[in-house]
Amino acid sequence: MSIGVHNIGQGCVTCLDHDEHYILTFPNGYGRQVNALIGIFIFNALSILTVPWIELGGECSISCSKTGYNASIVFHTKPFYGGKKHRVTAEIFSPNDKKPFCSIEGEWNGVMYAKYSTGENAVFIDTKKMPTIKKKVRKLEDQDDFESRCLWKDVTYNLK
Repeated sequence: MSIGVHNIGQGCVTCLDHDEHYILTFPNGYGRQVNALIGIFIFNALSILTVPWIELGGECSISCSKTGYNASIVFHTKPFYGGKKHRVTAEIFSPNDKKPFCSIEGEWNGVMYAKYSTGENAVFIDTKKMPTIKKKVRKLEDQDDFESRCLWKDVTYNLK
């Protein structure tokens, strides 16, 4: 009833203005209720009644060797019965501290709330209110053969 992708490795995000490099790991990705997608071909009444969704799950980390700050993030998968989709919790740590100075919880595609060690509570981010920023991508003719959009252009064309 699902397909899982276990992401291996790490990424690096660089903040040029501060000369900081953040190493991060990635959550797992899941396609849930996948049999609902093929329910037309399978006579399973339950799969027809459900709606498929994409879900993130697992633990991730973010760390900066320059500042020593780090965060541990958990993407919670939806329980079989009840519960909510897209839940995330995180703890942010100062250098050499074992107790977080900030805890975050909410939905990664909605509103997340921060609770600071001072007792202050605040909206951390509301992704629904964030503006959409158009990607800046080089024209296909300016891309190398193995750059993503150039490589997949025929597949994209046929999917459209």
